[in-house]
Order: sequence, then structure tokens, then C-alpha cells
Amino acid sequence: QVQLVESGGGLVQPGGSLRLSCAASGNIFSINAMGWYRQAPGKQRELVAIRPSGGNTNYADSVKGRFTISRDNAKNTVYLQMNNLKPEDTAVYYCKVVARGWATGLRDYWGQGTQVTVSS
Repeated sequence: QVQLVESGGGLVQPGGSLRLSCAASGNIFSINAMGWYRQAPGKQRELVAIRPSGGNTNYADSVKGRFTISRDNAKNTVYLQMNNLKPEDTAVYYCKVVARGWATGLRDYWGQGTQVTVSS
């Protein structure tokens, strides 16, 4: 099994910044991708940003130029730096890791979610 621990959510005023972290641990042989999704009340979960191990980073149009995803491969950790936050960024943010275990195939793993609230 792979465990994901998220941190960094909270309440911030419009125009402010937050940094989310997600650390993966456990039965990890290789990681194919690490990324972030979010789900606002009454809406479907949507992609925010994803960073494959060997491909191009992909961002939602709504966050381009404001959010930056990065990875520390030595620590199996992914970060999401969120700048110039807007009220419409309010959501629960979920970390997703696509990984292969030592005795398991490629699977998706999800974090527990962290609340981000942008409000004055």
C-alpha cells in the first residue's frame, strides 16, 4: 500500500498565497505521476495540475500563471504553490499519485484532502 499525507491548506484572503505538500510513502517501486485535484461544494472533482515523471506538466486553464507544481523525487513529495488566490479557488484539494508497488501494478492513490478557503 501507498500512503499519502497532505498539508498546507487553510484560510487566506484574496490575492494571498498558500503552499500545499503531499508526501508519499510505503510500498513504492516507481512513481509515474504526481498531481493535485480539487473539488468545490456541489461540483465534480477537477484537475488542477499534474506532473508526470517523464512528460509535460499540465495545468488547468483557470490556474495557469498563478499555481506552480513541483516535485522532490528524493522525498516522493509533490508541492503546489498557489499565488494570487481567488475566491473561486476555494475547494478541498486532493493529492493524487500514480505509482507501482513492488508486487502490485500501476494504481492511483489519493490523499485525504485539505481545505483551501479564499475569503476576505
